[in-house]
Amino acid sequence: MTAKSAIKSARPSLWPAGRQSAVALAFDVDGPTGDAMLDGSLLSNPRYFTQGAYGPWRALPRLLDLLAAYGLKATFFVPTWVVEHWPSQCERILRDAHEIAYHGHYHEVFIDCSRQQQLDIMGRSRDIFQSRMGVTPVGFRTPSGDWSDETAQLLHEFGVIYSSSMRGDDRPYFHATSRGRGLVEIPGRWDIDDYTALAYSEEPDFPIGLDRISGYSDVQRNWCAEFEGYHREGLCWTTILHPKVCAKPGRLAILEGLFKAITAHGDSVWTTHCAEIAKWWIAQHPENAA
Repeated sequence: MTAKSAIKSARPSLWPAGRQSAVALAFDVDGPTGDAMLDGSLLSNPRYFTQGAYGPWRALPRLLDLLAAYGLKATFFVPTWVVEHWPSQCERILRDAHEIAYHGHYHEVFIDCSRQQQLDIMGRSRDIFQSRMGVTPVGFRTPSGDWSDETAQLLHEFGVIYSSSMRGDDRPYFHATSRGRGLVEIPGRWDIDDYTALAYSEEPDFPIGLDRISGYSDVQRNWCAEFEGYHREGLCWTTILHPKVCAKPGRLAILEGLFKAITAHGDSVWTTHCAEIAKWWIAQHPENAA
C-alpha cells in the first residue's frame, strides 16, 4: 500500500457508503437580471436584454441536453423574474429531475437590502415558484455573492435549509444563529466561476480593459484538475456556472470534458442536487441540532 492510499483508507468518509466525494453541479440562470435591471436601464437597451436573454432562451436547453446525455443531475438557481418570462424553459428543469432554487427576483444585492426588503424578495420568489412551477425551493444562492449579517438567520427562519453562497470550506458546514444551528452552507469558489475565464461584455466593460477570454482547453483542464483534487481528498465540489457564459456551442466541449472526468469515477462520486447533500449533512450531524 502506498503512503497516499494509506492516508486515503484511514480518512473517514463524509458521504454515503461507497462514495468517495460529492459533486453538486450548480448553474445560475440569471437571464438579463442584475445591475442593468436594478438601475432601470435594461428594458430600454436591447443589447443588455438580448445578451442576458440568450441564457434561458438558447443556452439552457443546450445545457439540459448535455446533462441528460451524461445522466447527471444539477441544481439551478433562478431569479423568479426569469421564471415569469421563460416559464417553459424553467419547467423543463423540473421535468428533467433537476433541482430549482432561490436566486432573488431581479438578482438583487442582498447586502444592500434591509431585513424587510430581503423578506419581501424571498416572499415574492416563493409565491412565483409555487404558483408558476408548483414547488417550494429549499436552497438559496445569494445573487450578488454577498449578504448582510442577518441574511443567514433570516433564510433559516424562512424555511430554507441550505445556501451555496459563501466560501469558507471545501466541505459543507453550518451557519451559526442566535438559536443554534442554522443553514447548511455548500461552499463554491470564485476561481471556478465561468465568468473569471469566459465572460466578455462591452458596456459596461468586463473584464476591465477587455481582451481576455481564456483558451478553452486551459479552462477545461483547470476545472477538471479542481474536481480531481476534491475527489482525491473526499470533499464536496460545487460549481458557479452560468448557461449564458458556459453553454455556448463551442464551450460545450469544456463542460463535456468536465462531465467525462466526473462520470469516469463511476459511483465513487456522489453527483446529486445541493438539497440532497444538505439533507445528508444535517442527518449526519444530529449533535448540532438546535
